[in-house]
Amino acid sequence: MPSAHSLPVLDLSQADDPAQRAEFLKTLHAAARDTGFLHLTGHGVTAAESARILEVTRTFFSLPEADRLAVSNLNSPHFRGYTRIGHELTGGASDWRDQLDVGAERPAPVVGPDDPPYLWLEGPNQWPAALPELRTVVLDWQARLAAVAHRLLRELLVSIGAPADFFDAAFDRPHLHTKLIRYPGSAPSGADQGVGAHKDYGFLTLLLQDSVGGLQVVRDGGYVDVPPMPGAFVVNLGELLEIATEGYLTATDHRVVSPPGAVERFSVPFFYNPRLDAVVETVPGDYLRSAPGVAHDASNPLHAEYGRNELKGWVRAHPAVAQRWHPELVAA
Repeated sequence: MPSAHSLPVLDLSQADDPAQRAEFLKTLHAAARDTGFLHLTGHGVTAAESARILEVTRTFFSLPEADRLAVSNLNSPHFRGYTRIGHELTGGASDWRDQLDVGAERPAPVVGPDDPPYLWLEGPNQWPAALPELRTVVLDWQARLAAVAHRLLRELLVSIGAPADFFDAAFDRPHLHTKLIRYPGSAPSGADQGVGAHKDYGFLTLLLQDSVGGLQVVRDGGYVDVPPMPGAFVVNLGELLEIATEGYLTATDHRVVSPPGAVERFSVPFFYNPRLDAVVETVPGDYLRSAPGVAHDASNPLHAEYGRNELKGWVRAHPAVAQRWHPELVAA
């Protein structure tokens, strides 16, 4: 059923109902093929769970600046931690937001000179001492959404006529990433780039929004608003699904326009991606007869090896972190 802003709304619980499963898969196929964005309901995540993650997000950003800067991502060779307002770049321009980046909680890797540098993207998170409950809430949320995302990925494969388990091996140790984000209102310059136009570079993103709008998605040649829908995640496809389906499924440009004045907007996007060393292979299926091939952009090369794709994004978005810990990547 289309929403008021013409993005599809899918109820994941219908996949379990034999009477509704075929229609669900048909609608999912169309949404992934034609839009690359949808609202997902029926996912099993409770309103209380969503309220709790937004509550701790607001509490984190209300901490004194010194407490937030104590976990600055400049301290982390793994690009984990807090980014001050205006210090992340999209399309070479500053985004007017601040954020905390969290991944799977793992030990720091030992990276040798002959190892791929993307191994640095794994490692420990940074947690503010002033908010000890943040760790448990965020890691629990991350595990919860990983299960939802994996279920949705399998259903997406079935919807295009592919084996449901095609990517299971690549996701045996998934690379998880959660952002806690605050958009603090309009920039003093008057620029409205909360986050600039971009495509996500992985597989699936599940976004929890608060009640303040601002997300916009390209549709029918222009940007359309995606107002928050209570109880729903905004789901979008990333660039690696475009590679994996020879362009049959495409990642879609989206952006966030800063809220007006001093209005704050909070959001929690979750990114579900495979092992860093996973090489994305073409998904088999009859759909390939309609696949146009991947549209290559010289300014944004796509890599089949997931870690290379993600590292490219981090170095571009956080050049100060890359320069401090990995200067050879900035010069490359």
